[in-house]
Amino acid sequence: MPRTAMTMSAGSQISEHLSVGILARSYPRERIRKILERLGLQSKRVRDLPAEALVYYVIALGLFMAVSTGEVLRCLIEGLQWLGGGIGGEVKIAGKTAISQARSRLGAAPLKALWEESSIPIAQEKQSGAFYRGLRLVSIDGSTLDVPDTEKNLAHFGRQDSSRGQAAFPQLRFVGLCECGTHLILAVRMGPYKVHELTLATDLVSELRPGMLCLADRLYPTFALWEKASATGASLLWRTRSNADLPVETVLADGSYLSQIYPSEQAKRRKQGGIVVRVIEYELKGVEDPEPLYRLITTILDSEMAPAEELAPLYPQRWEIELTFDEFKTHLRGRQVVMRSKTPELIEQEFYGMMLAHRAVRCLMNEAAQRQNIDPDRLSFTHSLRVIRRKLAATPAVSP
Repeated sequence: MPRTAMTMSAGSQISEHLSVGILARSYPRERIRKILERLGLQSKRVRDLPAEALVYYVIALGLFMAVSTGEVLRCLIEGLQWLGGGIGGEVKIAGKTAISQARSRLGAAPLKALWEESSIPIAQEKQSGAFYRGLRLVSIDGSTLDVPDTEKNLAHFGRQDSSRGQAAFPQLRFVGLCECGTHLILAVRMGPYKVHELTLATDLVSELRPGMLCLADRLYPTFALWEKASATGASLLWRTRSNADLPVETVLADGSYLSQIYPSEQAKRRKQGGIVVRVIEYELKGVEDPEPLYRLITTILDSEMAPAEELAPLYPQRWEIELTFDEFKTHLRGRQVVMRSKTPELIEQEFYGMMLAHRAVRCLMNEAAQRQNIDPDRLSFTHSLRVIRRKLAATPAVSP
């Protein structure tokens, strides 16, 4: 799909557009080299464009979703000349066909490995909105992205069908785990649209750790998913349906109560194999069109350790992941911009490049917030993205 929404004028300086130093600072060249060597891809080049530069290029595509691939490459190379030292001469610009072929040879594995190695929590314990009573606040949710309508993409990803007809493009589905205080995505699972969100989530919850408090909406509290997520040692606070069958077993001092969830109706009748949960019910007053009743279930059974009057207003932190998805679906990707790649493997490569671009922006925003001792939510993602797109540090983040 042609990109014409944003251009970079001929003859302009890279410092006006792209901070290669920021990318190298977030993802050091040596880390990329080790990943490429481990995967046996270090020697694969596009003419004189080394594999390390190609990885930076895919991430840069995530920063400039509305710009053509050739234009991004032209501007990126100006900032990558310092990579020539130790690689074998000056880095040169390859043609569009050569870049496409090289991306296919590189595949998605290096970008995915770089993402997995880089995705660690960064919120500090005293950081605003990041913790509750020592528990790191995280949230889980899912979304979709449009991909180009090619034969291979359609066969792999599938297209959404509804009573109003088919979607315009095939779609990939993904589920992410987000650090609420920093809007940093800690883990992600992606797949075809036809794969249910809960299927991806079942794999993703293995990324939860003790010391986390995970928030999720009412799609998620199935018995199997709750059992697997709670087995990680993380604490859970998930919304459930207002009509869920949760009989009162023990009323606690704060008005919440203990109940049980079961793997099946038969198990419930026999009262076998249940898991004890704590139920918090509340109403919202003074807001437009509230639901009659809101219900949360949690693994924190001690009402003194986490009173209902604290957990109920804590649950809206779940919306931080919705804001995070909006950051890369709207601001990184651009409104109504379809992903670029024509094959499923390159879609996966592009997806992880976009995740890495988002992480680079969010890490810098968090550093800025810490220096100013303010909540990262007070900083504008859009403004930060614009600054990163146009500013290049005076010296490279790593020496050649």
